[in-house]
Amino acid sequence: MHSESSTFRTHRAVTTLTALLAGALVLTACSGGDDDKKKDDGGASGGATASTVTLPKLDGARLEVAAVWTGAEQANFKKVLAEFERRTGAKVTFVPAQDPIINFLGSKIAGGQPPDVALLPQPGAIKQAVDKGWAKPLGPEAGKELAENYAQGWQDIGKVGGKQYGVYYKAANKSLIWYNAKVFENAGAQEPKTWKDLLTASRAVYDSGVTPFSVAGADGWPLTDWFENVYLSQAGPEKYDQLAQHKIKWTDPSVKQALTTLAQLWGKKDYLAGGQTGALQTEFPQSVTQTFSGGDQPKSAMVYEGDFVQVNIGETKAKVGTDAKVFPFPAVGSAAPVVSGGDAAVILKDSKAAQALATFLASPDAATIQAKLGGYLSPNKNVPVSAYPNPVQQKIAKALVASGDDFRFDMSDQAPQAFGGTPGKGEWKDLQDFLKNPQDVAGAQAKLEKDAAAAYGNGS
Repeated sequence: MHSESSTFRTHRAVTTLTALLAGALVLTACSGGDDDKKKDDGGASGGATASTVTLPKLDGARLEVAAVWTGAEQANFKKVLAEFERRTGAKVTFVPAQDPIINFLGSKIAGGQPPDVALLPQPGAIKQAVDKGWAKPLGPEAGKELAENYAQGWQDIGKVGGKQYGVYYKAANKSLIWYNAKVFENAGAQEPKTWKDLLTASRAVYDSGVTPFSVAGADGWPLTDWFENVYLSQAGPEKYDQLAQHKIKWTDPSVKQALTTLAQLWGKKDYLAGGQTGALQTEFPQSVTQTFSGGDQPKSAMVYEGDFVQVNIGETKAKVGTDAKVFPFPAVGSAAPVVSGGDAAVILKDSKAAQALATFLASPDAATIQAKLGGYLSPNKNVPVSAYPNPVQQKIAKALVASGDDFRFDMSDQAPQAFGGTPGKGEWKDLQDFLKNPQDVAGAQAKLEKDAAAAYGNGS
């Protein structure tokens, strides 16, 4: 039912950058530039797409790859798998998985039919797969590709106990606020750099007769993302790490400060499309489409979420870069946050063919194919920026790669699933309750701590 949003929910890691993203996301119509272009010929296979990686001949080999991707995301990934088939002679079948994928894989493994490779959307899921004895370490060929193409930080989050298990194939930049350019123009509102600026812009929009924000409160995951951006920027990365590991409690003063800050927006009924009640009934895709339809009187002027918002804007008549523009999530503390994340390929059945596929997915070749098709972001630093189909996507990709090792994976994705990843439970439910009653900061903290203590205490 919510497969679309569940895949979006999981695509996140967290980075701190100062002014980098602000500079990187200025929406000019410039292209990625010729410097970024790589040659599209020759190489080991002599194929039609760039070939930077040598793959073995695998005639007769069969592989199954499982992921929760649906729609265009799945169709585009299948084109990448088709190129792997073309180069190696292997046959690859895509297996659609349900979210949470760990439960799906558990039933497959119990039935004696695990897929060869699975795309796992949280570091916690990789650790679970290793702890259960399902995941197999990556071989030297995949390791070589990772070392050449990825920042150390992206390599490290695919490791468990110092061994490399995951290839981060897909990422998302989730510190973006998208806005209706016409509404901002009519209101005389400026793109904000700080939280205070954001409140000023919201006021200008409200005074012009349009509701400032759509908040996707029917889905719990966008609310966790809101919190994480505010918390990371305000409390800083060290505190962020401590809360992610439950080394400090949710009753900590830093959490109180972040929730109090959020309440400055969430607590203003007139600033949310449909008020708090309406927000709690708004699912993620609708939060986007209602911001970019309705002419001069859309239901809202702004919507917060990641680069994948472009897919939903595509369902409206609005054009990205002209009607629909974007600015980085404003700095709440000293530095603007950058929330990003990803899906990692993990081998469940070790074989020459499975290792070759992991190697291919770690190469710029695979990611470049999907980058050209749109709606996709790679943490691979050797994917040419010019491969991305529009200036907005190019800027978002540049910012992600430029963040280097400075990132932290999304907090709710590091948490046990019972707390950070289950609809109607844990953090998702507690933040929905807080959105309903943003005055009750202490009550929200108490509930969050009770649920976190139960989930982390179970050692999951």
